[in-house]
Amino acid sequence: MDDPKKLQRAALKRDPNFKWLLRGGVISMLGDQLTMIALPWLVLKLTGDTLALGFVIALMSIPRAVFILIGGAVVDRYSPKRVLMLSKYANAALLGLLTLLVLHNQPTLTFSLSASLSLTIDLNAHLTLMIIYVLAFCIGLAQAFGIPSGTSIMPQAIAAEHLQAANGVLMGLRQVSMLIGPLMAAGLLAMSGDSGGVVADARGLAFAFGFDCFSFLLSAWTLSKVGPLTAPAQAEAPQSVLRSVGAGLMMVWNDVPLRLCFIYWGTVSLFIGGSMQVAIPVLASEKLHGASALGILMAANGAGMLFGMAGAAVLGARLRFASFGTVLLVADAIAGFLVMPLGAVHAPWQACALMLALGLLSGYMQINVFTWIQRRVPPHMMGRAMSIFMFIFMGLAPLSAAVTGWVLTMISLSQLFLGGGIILVVFATLAYLLTPIRSISSNTPQPQ
Repeated sequence: MDDPKKLQRAALKRDPNFKWLLRGGVISMLGDQLTMIALPWLVLKLTGDTLALGFVIALMSIPRAVFILIGGAVVDRYSPKRVLMLSKYANAALLGLLTLLVLHNQPTLTFSLSASLSLTIDLNAHLTLMIIYVLAFCIGLAQAFGIPSGTSIMPQAIAAEHLQAANGVLMGLRQVSMLIGPLMAAGLLAMSGDSGGVVADARGLAFAFGFDCFSFLLSAWTLSKVGPLTAPAQAEAPQSVLRSVGAGLMMVWNDVPLRLCFIYWGTVSLFIGGSMQVAIPVLASEKLHGASALGILMAANGAGMLFGMAGAAVLGARLRFASFGTVLLVADAIAGFLVMPLGAVHAPWQACALMLALGLLSGYMQINVFTWIQRRVPPHMMGRAMSIFMFIFMGLAPLSAAVTGWVLTMISLSQLFLGGGIILVVFATLAYLLTPIRSISSNTPQPQ
């Protein structure tokens, strides 16, 4: 008798919608990674100012966090596919402009070859920087609509029984792109003549932005080939965007399992998530010999996530020893115990082992969490539910990260890791003992 899991995977591979999503997703993910490396490098080479770099990152992050809830409401009103295609075209236009800007202002990217010669930033460079600020803001705004539509389209294109495997494949490919993309970006920066802080030619940077522009156009074309799985559900009565956002918040609040999980994730993100984003680079800088160690740590974490996602996609329920809620809380408690000793490590291999284990847990749970939400939330509310879920991490974690720098002026790094791990274990334990999260099932039917 054939293995039902193998039959499901074979059926997924034959699914035309999955093939089109996969083709467009792969190239789009690589393009995103190129821009994530090239844009900060462009700003640093244009200005040499870390404050300007921070301002560009903030201009991308703030509109994404502020407007993502509105983006979710728009997705539910006009369909994920429609909004996602428009966001891809908007991103393609913005990156096309950025490509032309880099090529046109190539001389402003030239750094001196001699210590006696200094770089002069003229008015044209200042104008270029202002344009980059505007483009960064617009890219963040486009992401506020692209993220909820991208995370909402899967249930409308893939059969419910294939969701976990499909999520596993696509998220796994995202992890692979996070390993390959920076290497591609490094090669392109080498094309631009980089050596010891000197940029003699902007072709590499322009190619990175141009490739991402092309990837958005190509993924928009492949997205156009994705057909609806079922007939579109009857649309809600027209209402204002703000009322639509409110309806999404009420849907999550009235669904007790969703409400409990979202509150729990928000609490963990606020107290723990952002602090780890700051603490890991500090660990690499202070104890593990700098930037190269940071790259190794992130690679170990990324590899762990990839294996965890693969396990969730391939083995699925066979790895689950209890209900969805119990597995969630147990995984967080184990993660807390793994975080505690991070500040006490003295060798990169020790930190890598811990980061690899944390990545395994994170990758496995990401697939299960996304699949649980997609199966539980009604299709006409999926955009708003996913936007609220993403806001928890994009809106709350940065607050935690901002406070962590101040906290580190009063306590040691090892105390921060120890305290963060203890807090995570305590939160998971209290949630298990005092809330019904532990009894939440993975196959809970969608509320009517």
